Amino acid sequence: MARGKLPLNDLAGAGGRFDVLVRATTAALLTSHGLREDVEVILHLGGGPGPARRLRLNGTNLRGLHADERSAAGMLGKALLKPQPPRGQWREVTPGLDESGGALADTLREWSDSTVFVLDAEAPSFDGMLVGQPELVEGDLGFVLSDDKPLTEADLGGHAVDRCSLGDRWLQGHAAVHIVHWLLDRQA
Repeated sequence: MARGKLPLNDLAGAGGRFDVLVRATTAALLTSHGLREDVEVILHLGGGPGPARRLRLNGTNLRGLHADERSAAGMLGKALLKPQPPRGQWREVTPGLDESGGALADTLREWSDSTVFVLDAEAPSFDGMLVGQPELVEGDLGFVLSDDKPLTEADLGGHAVDRCSLGDRWLQGHAAVHIVHWLLDRQA
């Protein structure tokens, strides 16, 4: 859901599978004893009537993110109660959590100076790409995870991206995030 009161007792149902977004967010940002300061997460919310909304979490400035789903969802849900800003204008909700209107094409335009990968089980292996091109980990990297359907070229709005896989099976988003972090961490 992109607006309204987030039902914390039913994130998987009435929340429109908000539980999946929360798990991917905590997987991307949390370590055993802190936050990954070099990570930014952008969630695209398109459920319900009205325009799509984006939530951006920045590990450098973020405060108050906890590992339990309900607490993390409560923090993200604060943004859904307010009217959203126009497309492309980011407004702070809490330290490290910003919101904006917009869709995936807007995010990809903002990431134009980054190397962007779309995770796709039918694409070449990301691990194999790292072995053949270790310079990939230099500079900013962006990873795009979709919902239960693979992203089409129309979804990507004509933006140049690379497709890569983490294996030949489609994984849940939070598992994919963990694997990407593991692959990148061992390159450091």
